[in-house]
Amino acid sequence: MLKIICVIPVRYDATRFPGKPLAMLRGKPMVRRVWEIAKKVEGIDRVLIATDDKRIFDTAKGFGAEAVMTSPRCPSGTDRVAEAVSDVHCSFVVNLQGDEPLMPPSVIKRTIAGLVQDNSAVVSTPVVAIPSGGRTVGTAARKRAMQNPNFVKVVFDRNGHALYFSRSVIPDTSRVGVLPTGTVYMYKHIGLYVYRKKFLERFVRMPQSRLEKAEKLEQLRILENGFKIKVVVVDKDTVPVDTPRDLKKAENYLKRKIQ
Repeated sequence: MLKIICVIPVRYDATRFPGKPLAMLRGKPMVRRVWEIAKKVEGIDRVLIATDDKRIFDTAKGFGAEAVMTSPRCPSGTDRVAEAVSDVHCSFVVNLQGDEPLMPPSVIKRTIAGLVQDNSAVVSTPVVAIPSGGRTVGTAARKRAMQNPNFVKVVFDRNGHALYFSRSVIPDTSRVGVLPTGTVYMYKHIGLYVYRKKFLERFVRMPQSRLEKAEKLEQLRILENGFKIKVVVVDKDTVPVDTPRDLKKAENYLKRKIQ
């Protein structure tokens, strides 16, 4: 019987938004919003909030979540996730970022299924298509978004295995000419990962790779070491909260959804 654990890694001292996990979003701390999303996903057996901050730990316990304290020396959220499940028996580990209060549960479920069904991959992650085409390849706003280094792009093979992730525009379609409306060449990466537990333990012991350092994208460490990442194409994007301005956007989204 497969056992699936979801870990939400959160820390208090975010550079652009200190205290972000405890910021209130429509009457609830953001970390609670993320936890409630994970609890809705069919197939997840256990949800943990992993943090190095007593304020977050106490808040999580206060609304009924299972929380664990991890080392303040964890170099990344992935390392925090690995530490949180180091003594937990499970087959798969979902790394759900603590700044994703609008992550659709269906995206998590499909990403889990993508890895469960692909024995050749060690990790799965979702992407969303960015259609283009018509007389121009997208609008000016779309082009600016594509060129945003925080907007990670991915290309993958016919079997749905990632070839490369980049902060640059990939693939370069400038020489293609006029594309039919709705043509999809570009995919936006969504920062959600599902790991095989044994591989997660191995991954955090691997040294940073050359391309990972260049792009500041740790998933490239997986590809550079010859492992496969399953790419799951979904039809819903997310709105991660990195700044107070993003929090306002999330508030407006939830307000419209309730109405």
